[in-house]
Formats: sequence, structure tokens, C-alpha cells
Amino acid sequence: MKRVKKPVFFVVALLILALVVTSLFGVYGQHGDFKVTYIKGAGDIRWGIDIRGGVEATFSPADGVEATTEQLEAAKEIIETRMVSQSITDYEIYTDEANDKIIVRFPWKSGESDFDPEKAIEEISATALLTFREGNSYETQTVDGAGNPVYQTPTGTTADTIILEGSDVTEAKPVMQENSTSGNYDYAISLTLSDEGAQKFAEATERLKGKTISIWMDDIMISAPTVNAVITDGKASITGNFTAATASELAAKIQGGALPFALQTSNFSTVNPTLGLKSLDAMVMAGVIAFALIAVFMIIIFKVPGFVAVLTLVGQLAITFAAISGYFPFVNSFTMTLPGLAGIILSIGVGVDANIITASRIKEELGTGKTLDGAIQKGCSNSLWSIIDGNITILIVAIMLIGVFGPSNILSKIFGESTTGAIYSFGYTLLVGVIGNFIMGVFCSRLMIKSLSGFKPLRKKWLFGGADK
Repeated sequence: MKRVKKPVFFVVALLILALVVTSLFGVYGQHGDFKVTYIKGAGDIRWGIDIRGGVEATFSPADGVEATTEQLEAAKEIIETRMVSQSITDYEIYTDEANDKIIVRFPWKSGESDFDPEKAIEEISATALLTFREGNSYETQTVDGAGNPVYQTPTGTTADTIILEGSDVTEAKPVMQENSTSGNYDYAISLTLSDEGAQKFAEATERLKGKTISIWMDDIMISAPTVNAVITDGKASITGNFTAATASELAAKIQGGALPFALQTSNFSTVNPTLGLKSLDAMVMAGVIAFALIAVFMIIIFKVPGFVAVLTLVGQLAITFAAISGYFPFVNSFTMTLPGLAGIILSIGVGVDANIITASRIKEELGTGKTLDGAIQKGCSNSLWSIIDGNITILIVAIMLIGVFGPSNILSKIFGESTTGAIYSFGYTLLVGVIGNFIMGVFCSRLMIKSLSGFKPLRKKWLFGGADK
């Protein structure tokens, strides 16, 4: 067996520890008055309706509009897009075509404390018609709750001259950018324009250099910057008195697109959780106790491989929670539900099984009289395909559950539309857990076992399951 260098164990163990700490607690900073999230932690997880409760709302077209079936479906898809863009996966949405209604259920935000259903439904019910207009003329002026002026209803040239619309935007995301006046970093929304939109914006900025282009959401002016240069790269930004939350909300609305008609709320109500946070705390405590018992069992029975198994199982859990919270920039955050917790528990069971298979194979090879290095090499080799076979079947099932019961996709077109939430959550956490098992239980565990076997005090067969001491 080609030995793995001794420091490898400590490197891998420290990486696992760093992942565990950051995935649980996150990494945050303070930039002026703003709390900046660098890495999301467990506290950023959005809990599902069954655990934390949520909102149920019924929408109908405003102003007496009689929506067609196609318009209702378009509105439903846009609301669904807004849900997904905000990482809300535990939702239910239906259309009642006979009565021109859309019924939606979705959970509270993470960190929500006032539980105001009216405020919550504003996220998904706004028309969200984005326009860039020449000038900044407005009809009325009011003030918001913080005393800031609010300019409403474009007039004159501003009303008549639309430079860009939301359909010209291909991507919208919240960012922080330096304020050229104050030098502070403020929240803003970065926009990427389509080719046609970039051309229109370049022509407008050339024509209006030194003048104002105002940015409107529905009939409210949200920004009115002066054009200082011709912009030809198809990039634009929206600045204003944004917080991290409001910038994210506005970006999500723009990204989701404008509704085909304004919505009014027929009725709304608070949905009580079927489980509740106290029950969740009890489940977490039970999980910790169960994990501790498993850890003791693995270490007593399998010694060094058992100790390594415990470390990799902790790492697998960290990967799972990281994928749920939005820790990884390439993986969106996810709404955690009770079936999602069941998926985590099942994936941990799969991880325990993988480590037991490897440890047992090493023990069997030692029983045949092989050297320690030979037994580790042969045991790891013999266990690999057994682990892969078992995990591949689970991966297929998880992918099918996500595909069939997730947001609209190819599989849902085949099997029919289904609400997301329960089954989707189960499939997602199961999938992430199995992937984490491949990383930790297969790759990292083998590195650490081989590395530990190089330490002279540990080069005893009985520490790896052998009979002699």
C-alpha cells in the first residue's frame, strides 16, 4: 500500500472542523450600519410551514380584470419563480380558473419575528413592472414609514418615454458597491441587460449624457441617477436607500418578471405549524443523543476506523446543512421541512453503513493474516463498489423525487404538476446527504485511515479490528 503522509489526517480533520464551525455559525461582518453575510450559517435556514408556520393567501386580478386561463397560468409561473428565487421550496400554489383566483401557501422568512401576513404577501403579489424612463417628473409625493420621500406616478416626458423594461433584463442580483460621494459601501441591484436592451441603453445614455434617467417599479420612482458616461457594456445598477433584505427582495422581483395583471388579496391568514419549534428542539436533542450513541458504538467496535467514521459523519452533516443554508455560492438555500429532516437522518444512516462496510472489510482482511497496510488497502478496495452500488440506487431515487415533485421542470411536464414541499424536501436532503457521504465517507475516511496507520503508536492490528494486541 502506498502510504499517505502523516500530516494528511490533521489537514483533513482541520478542514472538516472549519466546515462544521462555519456551516453552523456562518461568517458575518459589519460594514458601517450594515451586517454583511459572507457565509450563511444554520441560523439563515428558512424553516417550512410544518415547523414554523406561514401564510395562506388568495389572489385575484385587480380592477375587475377578467383573466384568461393563459394569464392565470402565467401569473402562477411568475409567483412560483419568485418563490424559487427566494429559496422558498416549501410552498403550495393552485389556480381556480372558474373564479379567477390563485391560492398560495408559503412559510415565514428566516428571522421573521412580527409574523405579519400582509407584509409577507407583498413579496410575491407586487406587479413588479420595472421601467427606465427619461427624466424624473412625478405627479405626487408622499413619505414612507421612515420619513423618506416617495415619488409616485410619472408625468410628462417621463411618463411617455420608456427606455428599458424588465423584459430587457436577463439577470438581477443584490450587490454592495462603493458610494462615490461618501466612500461608504451601499447595497444596490446589479442588472445585466439583453443584447437588445444593451443597445437601447447605450443609445439612451449617449443621448441623455448629463441628464437624468429615472428607474421605476410599478408607479414608484426608486432611483434617479444622472448619466455621466455612455454605457455600452450592458450593465446597469439601481441605487437607493436599500438594506440587504430590500435589495434582495427587489432583485428577486425583477428576476421573476412582471405579472400580467395587478393582483389583489381576496383573503389571507396565518398558517399554524403542525410541528413547531419546540418539537424541533426536541428532535434535535434526540438526534444529538442518537449520534453520540452511534459514535460510542463505532469507536468501541471498530477503534481507529470507528473514530475516523465519527469525524466523517460530522463532516457529512456539515455539508448537508451548508447546502440547505446557502453556504455554497453555487447552491441556493433551501426550505427545511419535517420530511427534509427525515432525509438527513436517512442519509446519516447511509453514511454509517458505508463506514461500517469499510471497517468490516479491513477487519476481515486482518483475520486472513495480511499485514496492516495490506489489510487497509484490500479492505478499502473491496468495500468501494459495495458502497457505490448502494449509494447510486439512493441517488437515482432522490433525483426522481426532486424532478417529479420539485418546481416546474421536464419531469413535472411528463408526470404532471405537483406542489413542492414535503417530498421534494425529502429528496433534496437525501441527495445532498449521499453526495456528502461520497466526499466524507468514501474519500476523506480512506485518506485519514491510511494517514493514521503511519503513526507508530497506532500500527497495531487490534486498533483496526485485528485479533492480536
